[in-house]
Amino acid sequence: MKAIILAGGLGQRLRPFTEIIPKPMLPVGESSVLEIAVLSLKTFGVTDIFVATYYRADYVQAFFGDGSNYGLNLHYSVESKPLGTCGPLSLLKEHLAEPFFMMNGDILTTLDFGKLYEFALGVNADLTVVTKNITTPFNLGKVISEGDYITTVEEKPDLEHQVVGGIYVIKPALLDLIPENTYYGIDNLIKDMLAQKMPVARYLIEDYWLDIGQVDDYQVAQEAYDEHFVHLSEGQVDE
Repeated sequence: MKAIILAGGLGQRLRPFTEIIPKPMLPVGESSVLEIAVLSLKTFGVTDIFVATYYRADYVQAFFGDGSNYGLNLHYSVESKPLGTCGPLSLLKEHLAEPFFMMNGDILTTLDFGKLYEFALGVNADLTVVTKNITTPFNLGKVISEGDYITTVEEKPDLEHQVVGGIYVIKPALLDLIPENTYYGIDNLIKDMLAQKMPVARYLIEDYWLDIGQVDDYQVAQEAYDEHFVHLSEGQVDE
């Protein structure tokens, strides 16, 4: 199996941490965000990983090399300009002749990638999107009213949202929709598919999942490492 990890973002919301180190290379425990993703994919049978880079691409390549230390084949694409979350696929089409994973390089998850892949192969859709239910605290009282009168007040209700999890399985036929060397996001792809009446599958997960987008999230990642990910780094890298 093959996977693409998107690791080219500037990580502006995580500054000053990302002024020198690219976001996917930020240390988490005794590992890094990207290394955890690489080892997680390996655990479920992925053998070839393409790392799509832009910002500090040299840093990423120097650390991981060809992947032989991990028992994997690691390859790199380097964007001359930012291409978004789907545009990098236009640089890798010739290597993607079978269904493949694509994931953001700032995601930590205990997702069973094997079960996801099996689901994606069996569903009638060229794109499967991992989704996650997120509860967000709402710090104000919510008013329910009819006309000029209040009927009830909900004190600080939690808001429930199903969000895109930044992990996908893509079938090769979909690559024809992605413009060459153009900034093009996964949101653009989904909207274009729906506009053309093409089915888009969702895979709702209950597994641990964290999008490291802000400084507070990075602190949570440090706490999660010992509970969920320390085993990946223990004895997994070949000396």
